[in-house]
Amino acid sequence: MPKLKTRSGAKKRFQVKKGGKVKHAKAFGKHLFTHAKTPKQKRGNRGTSHLRDMDAKKVIKEMFPYGA
Repeated sequence: MPKLKTRSGAKKRFQVKKGGKVKHAKAFGKHLFTHAKTPKQKRGNRGTSHLRDMDAKKVIKEMFPYGA
């Protein structure tokens, strides 16, 4: 069997923590700040969050075959 490759895009987007949670940056927070978003949306899209358990399990299994 050949070696499996870690998805290089996943390395840049996700961080697997000790407890098995997967940390990620929130979506929709990179552009269109001048006219398309309300201040509430801008605040809500700031920072990072954690994936839900079922999504985290899928990301770890498929994107990081040998662990992260």
